[in-house]
Amino acid sequence: MSSPPTDPASGPPRLFDPHRRALRLARAAARFENADFLHRRAAQGAVDSLEAILRDFPAAVDLSAFPRPFADLLAGSDAHSRVPRVQEISDARAAPGGSPLPLEAASTDLIVSLMTLHWANDLPGALSQIRRALRPDGLFLGTLLGAGTLKELRAVLTEAELVERGGAHPRVSPFADGFDGAGLLQRAGFALPVSDVDRITVRYPDMFALIRDLRAMGETAVPFGAVRPLTRKIAGRAAALYADRYGDADGRIPATFEIVNLAGWAPSETQQKPLPRGSAKVRLADALGVREGE
Repeated sequence: MSSPPTDPASGPPRLFDPHRRALRLARAAARFENADFLHRRAAQGAVDSLEAILRDFPAAVDLSAFPRPFADLLAGSDAHSRVPRVQEISDARAAPGGSPLPLEAASTDLIVSLMTLHWANDLPGALSQIRRALRPDGLFLGTLLGAGTLKELRAVLTEAELVERGGAHPRVSPFADGFDGAGLLQRAGFALPVSDVDRITVRYPDMFALIRDLRAMGETAVPFGAVRPLTRKIAGRAAALYADRYGDADGRIPATFEIVNLAGWAPSETQQKPLPRGSAKVRLADALGVREGE
């Protein structure tokens, strides 16, 4: 398999085609509410975080490809009075990180990006742009799909295409490793970075039902460059492999999703900072209330 093409002007490999991505999102819009469960789960996590932070965010921006779940859940939450207005930037639908964000530096108190950043060709660059747009002590909340997402589908599509064609294209997008989340935020200049992974297993009657949901979510692969379409024979072989290898006793198949949750703050002099190494005044054993040797 050849390496992804690199644009000399921008540096990072071009993994995704922003034009194809925009078309997929437009086609998914009419059906999205039938398969928005992952986006609503991600949005609920963001709203829960805001409910726990007792401060106001008068200038807030949502960069999510589908902002409706967050808007709905925020409107019914205790955090709504502290986040009274959210600007939705539809430019982010095509390719976050692919072009400059239409936001002035240090202009925003809160930026949310849910289930979108895994399509960025330059994820560190996208996060850096978000950090620059935040005011000091501004908050970023983001989610993206992690590396374990659709691992079953990836395996059977690759094997089926290898058998039928002797080679395989990437049919499931490459996703970020959740354990890199805090490191990516730190690299982008965020303070107090936090990352965790929410793993979900969804069961479907067959592979084709899963693919219908992915299309409704706008989450089917959009690789950069030419890709040969799947044939019915390849798809049929993959579906049979999926059922045989992963199927439950009742005939249903599991699909794994990983939602990587990210949170970070724009640096500020008012933020708590770690003590220098060796400056601790209390022993760990005393802080934990235990005797050494226990």
